[in-house]
Amino acid sequence: MIERELYLKRLRQLKDQNLIKVITGIRRCGKSTLLEAFKRELINDGVAPENIVFLNFEERENLHLTNWTTLYDEIIEKVNPKESYYIFLDEVQLVIDFEKLVNSLFTKKNIDLYVTGSNAYLLSSELATLLTGRYIALNLQTYSFKEYTTAFKEQTNTDKLFRKYINESSFPEAVTLSKSDENLVNDYLQSIYDTVIIKDIAQRHNLRNVNNLHRIVSFLFDSIGSYVSPTNIAAQLNKNSPKKISHNTIIKYLDFLTQSYILYVAPRFDIKGKELLSTNEKYYVVDLGLKNITTTNKHEADLGRKLENIVYFELLRRGGKVYVGKHNDREIDFVVQKANNEQEYYQVAYTVNDEKTFNREISAFDRIKDNYPKFLLTLDYDNTSINGIQKTNLIDWLLE
Repeated sequence: MIERELYLKRLRQLKDQNLIKVITGIRRCGKSTLLEAFKRELINDGVAPENIVFLNFEERENLHLTNWTTLYDEIIEKVNPKESYYIFLDEVQLVIDFEKLVNSLFTKKNIDLYVTGSNAYLLSSELATLLTGRYIALNLQTYSFKEYTTAFKEQTNTDKLFRKYINESSFPEAVTLSKSDENLVNDYLQSIYDTVIIKDIAQRHNLRNVNNLHRIVSFLFDSIGSYVSPTNIAAQLNKNSPKKISHNTIIKYLDFLTQSYILYVAPRFDIKGKELLSTNEKYYVVDLGLKNITTTNKHEADLGRKLENIVYFELLRRGGKVYVGKHNDREIDFVVQKANNEQEYYQVAYTVNDEKTFNREISAFDRIKDNYPKFLLTLDYDNTSINGIQKTNLIDWLLE
């Protein structure tokens, strides 16, 4: 099993802090496994097993615990008010009125509370309002490339392994399956896709036309790293189609897709004006393997976009808010706003060995006059500084 050290480190830092730890992320990205690993750490550190309550609401034996008051009473029955307890509630959104359960347990000063969910509904306005200032969210993704390499320790050629990472899946179980039978991976990914689209979105929101949802997903998967808006999505999908999709329907479906964590949105940020722009955003897919089952995957096709997708999620893992940038008439692939109000700028390209490409990528930084770090990430092998811009090999950067 691959230790998710980045996330475990954050949980260690948050342990016994007077906050609810909310772990979110797409189905099967490893939330339950992360909690199990943290539970083992607690026991190894001397916490008595009986002082840890772990409930996964997708398991058959817990299906009767969907009423929050019944569940609350059952948990409290196990808790000695004179001792400290760690409560793990996995896929808690399956409990009716789970907000009330979470809020009630949080009032108990001897309980350290951890909850997970596969839908952003967990952090909906209702729960956020109820728990204002009392929770901290930890968004879990599929394996980073650094984590991925630990699953293939026998492969010493990182360039070859990176090609595999780009063109296959980084879902934990998909990685395990790929080592025994690669033919099973697409079936596994299809089951994740179907569960998210049908169960998490279509059934939950009572959608009558699931085909329109599939069409929007396919369009966005094909448009990774491109600027899109509800207007141009509608224009493209309604071409030569007798059944039209309205602008408002697309806005609604985009919200559902980001809430399910299958797609992430990067808003557009005006660097000069220091404000968010309301038009044209970019969407990135949580796992490139999912793109492969809805579109034909040509390994060398859209390589620049795939690299951009990988960099986006790595920047999220490293902390900060990630935007796509605009500065006058120039576009910056990513602007990262750090917690200390500092910024970082990133350009991503397959190669800049061609002079024209090099000048295009570098010129995007030219008019940004602040002294914040600027990075050019490519698959070229040279790591150099060019007029204060750090050119870095992307694979080296991912393995830092």
